[in-house]
Amino acid sequence: MKVLRPKDKGYKKSVAAALNRRLVPDPKVRGVVAKILSDIEAKGDAALLRYAKKFGGPSMTPAQIPVAPAETARAIAELDPDVRRAISAARANVRNFARRSLRKSWFMKNRQGAVVGERFDPFQRVGIYVPGGTAPLVSSAIMTCTLAAAAGVPEIVAVTPAGKSGGVHPALLAALAECGATEIYRVGGAQAIAALACGTKTIRPVQKIFGPGNAFVVEAKRQVFGRVAVDLLPGPSEVLVIADKTANPKWIAADLLAQSEHGHGSQSILVTDSPKILSAVEKALGKQTKLSQRPKALGAALKNATLVLVPDMDAAVKLANDYAAEHVSIATARPGEIALRLTTTGAIFLGGLSPVVGGDFLAGPSHELPTGGAGKSFAGLTADQFQRRTSIVMFDEPSLRASLPYLETFSAIEGLDAHGRSASIRLEK
Repeated sequence: MKVLRPKDKGYKKSVAAALNRRLVPDPKVRGVVAKILSDIEAKGDAALLRYAKKFGGPSMTPAQIPVAPAETARAIAELDPDVRRAISAARANVRNFARRSLRKSWFMKNRQGAVVGERFDPFQRVGIYVPGGTAPLVSSAIMTCTLAAAAGVPEIVAVTPAGKSGGVHPALLAALAECGATEIYRVGGAQAIAALACGTKTIRPVQKIFGPGNAFVVEAKRQVFGRVAVDLLPGPSEVLVIADKTANPKWIAADLLAQSEHGHGSQSILVTDSPKILSAVEKALGKQTKLSQRPKALGAALKNATLVLVPDMDAAVKLANDYAAEHVSIATARPGEIALRLTTTGAIFLGGLSPVVGGDFLAGPSHELPTGGAGKSFAGLTADQFQRRTSIVMFDEPSLRASLPYLETFSAIEGLDAHGRSASIRLEK
């Protein structure tokens, strides 16, 4: 963990270096993913199964790639009651939030009287990637499939890696089905993204791919962009806490550790103008790490943690906007005032009593958010990203006649006489 104070030599350079995480794809990862995509496109299911086994998955036949309805039904029936209630509560919140985010079709008349507007329709077939490596990410199933269902997508295709035995965690299966997945396939990695984009005999191609994943999955999404649409390229998790002297250091440490649980690439950052808070959080991190069920793994992830002392809240806001964190927790006396000045954050958590885990699992907004500085250009996943926009234009004779002088002027300027004639010919007697 790095602790940076203004009195330190080279403080500004150290802060800039610690918070620099420009994500450039690893050339080796790019090469591996390109080969996978090429093989899946050429050899379909055979390549998909070969890569699944190569990267630690089970040996399967093409008939075993889809999860059978009976297996899903059994997972739902045998779901632990507490897990069932948690899934139901989160799904309800996410669905209700998603419905408020949907865009609605509209129409109006322009100045010449032509009818113009926008129509929003759900994508007809989307792919949802849900990681399943060291833990069943049930919450990721909820935060993606639920949005697709709320938008009215008729075909929601979920892919998630199976374990060595060939099974998918029952709670994850149940969550996928309950949240709207219409097809579930037990494949993961870049090869699953390739199958969604290119299609195989077993998995028909989709129009758009959603969901987080490891470096290979993200690179695969990058490489298939254009063949299909993609949502985001989310990388390792990030949290930045802005705190003043009124903050509770134990709560801050807990938030930093929670995000560090996502793995060694995660970044947890404290920015505070209070030396006492900085020191207290540093001590609390040490104590709470020992309470973890995986103290060694958490300790390794904390190597990326950075505690920064700044001269004032203006400096804290500037640093936060420059960093563009996935999550920003504001633990100050007036969190709303700080929030209004943040312009690059994926999700903002107001006040000490708003843990980031509330957004990760339950509150309503999707937890798939921009990372690696992408928040300067991209927002998090929303239900309207499952909608496709179409513009609508309708002229009648009076509106076309009123528009003709302008159409002919533009046609003349651009040297496209056939353009102008295509309008005027409709008004000839």
